[in-house]
Amino acid sequence: VQLQASGGGLVQAGGSLRLSCAASGPYFTGYFLGWFRQRPGKERDFVGAIRWSVGTTSYADPVKGRFTISRDYARRMVYLQMNSLQPEDTAVYYCAARHHSQSSYSIWGQGTLVTVSS
Repeated sequence: VQLQASGGGLVQAGGSLRLSCAASGPYFTGYFLGWFRQRPGKERDFVGAIRWSVGTTSYADPVKGRFTISRDYARRMVYLQMNSLQPEDTAVYYCAARHHSQSSYSIWGQGTLVTVSS
């Protein structure tokens, strides 16, 4: 499995942005595709994830109700729709994958920078 994230950029507070993650590989059954972010001077944090096969999602508390993860099964794309963005959402965002048998994410894409101006 290989991942490539894109879609970052500069947006004003209150605005929206959608990140994309292109996933390649033989199959994704049993995988979780997750989004993480690393804010300036902070450790990398979990944002949310989607179970590839069934589409169920989970989110970290700071983004619940504002961010939505979805996937295009046929195109092997995972999306992070971010609404009501705030300056504290400024971070490098990463997509990652783990098999359900693993406890941690082991496959990472390159990050994409999101900057939210006040």
